[in-house]
Amino acid sequence: MSNQQWQEFIQTSTPTKNAGSTQPLLDSATVMCDLSHLGLLQLSGADAFNFLQGQVTNDVRLLKESAHYTGYCTPKGRMLALFLAFSQQDRIQLQMPLELIAATAKRLKMYVMRSKVEVQDLSHDIIKIGLSGPNAQALLSSQFATVPQHDYELVSLENGSLLKLPSSTHARFEILANIDQAQAIWSALSSQTTISDASHWEWLEIQAGIPDVKAETQEEFIPQMLNLDLLGGINFKKGCYTGQEIVARTHYLGSIKRRTYLTHSNHAAQPGENILNAANEAVGKVVRSAPSPQGGYDLLAEIRCAEINVENPENNQLSANGYALALQTLPYAL
Repeated sequence: MSNQQWQEFIQTSTPTKNAGSTQPLLDSATVMCDLSHLGLLQLSGADAFNFLQGQVTNDVRLLKESAHYTGYCTPKGRMLALFLAFSQQDRIQLQMPLELIAATAKRLKMYVMRSKVEVQDLSHDIIKIGLSGPNAQALLSSQFATVPQHDYELVSLENGSLLKLPSSTHARFEILANIDQAQAIWSALSSQTTISDASHWEWLEIQAGIPDVKAETQEEFIPQMLNLDLLGGINFKKGCYTGQEIVARTHYLGSIKRRTYLTHSNHAAQPGENILNAANEAVGKVVRSAPSPQGGYDLLAEIRCAEINVENPENNQLSANGYALALQTLPYAL
C-alpha cells in the first residue's frame, strides 16, 4: 500500500466527530496523529552497528537497550540531521524529517565502502502513528500486551512496536506498524481520540524541548547549540565519529555560547529565520515552530546565551519575523 492509499484510509476511517474538534482542546485531549511527515531509514547487515558508530554523536551500542537521539554531523561538527534512533531485530532505524531522507541515505551510502551495510528507505513501508494525552496509556493497553513505561523504552510486539517519548505533560507514544497492523490500530483508536495533524505533533515535540534539523537549518548548528548534550544525544566516551573533534572541544572547554530556548510569538516564524535583538542584530535561528492550542505560536529558538535575561525574562527584547518573542520554560534545565 502506498502512502497515498494510507492517507485515503485514515481520511475515510476517521469518525466525523473528530472533524469538528476545536484547536484549544488539543492540549488536554488524547490525540492521535498520522506521522507520515517523518521518514525512516534502516541500516542492516553484519557491520551496521560498527559503521554507524563512526558516523553519529551517540553510542550506537546502547540502542540494544533503548532508543535515543543522535546527531549526524559534517567534519566541522555542523549538524546535517538529528535522528531518533532505535533498533529492532539487529537492524537500526533512523527517524528524521521525510525531506532529509534521500540526501541522508545518499551520504551514508558514500561512506559504506566495503562494509557489510545496507541502507534502505522504509518511510512508506512502516506506518508511524503518534498518540498523546491523559488516556494514551490506557488506550494502548487495550490493544497491546505490553506498554513501555519509561521514556525512550521500545517494546516490539506481534501487532507493532511502541516507543515512549519524552513529554512536558501527558504521556506520549509512537506506534510503528506495517500497513495491516496500522489499519487495525487506527480503526480501534480513532473513535476514542481526537484526530490531529503533523503541526500538533510538532507542537508536542517543541513543548518537550526536542529540537530538529530541517532542510533550511542544515549545517547551522553544532549539537550543543540544540541542547543535544542535555537530551543524552552525545556520548563523550564512545570514541571517534565524524565531527567529534569540534563537539568534544566545545564540551571540554566549556565554551557553549549558544543554546536552544522555548519561546512564544503571536505570529508564525519558519525554521532558519533569524532571531534579532533590540539592536536588530541576528543572534540566533528559529529551530522549529508550530501553532499553540492556546493561540499564537510556540518556537524552539537557538539564541546566543548572552542575549538571554533569565532572571527577568520580561526584559528580553528578541524577535522573529518582526514579532516579539516571549521566553518560556523548558522541561529540562539549561
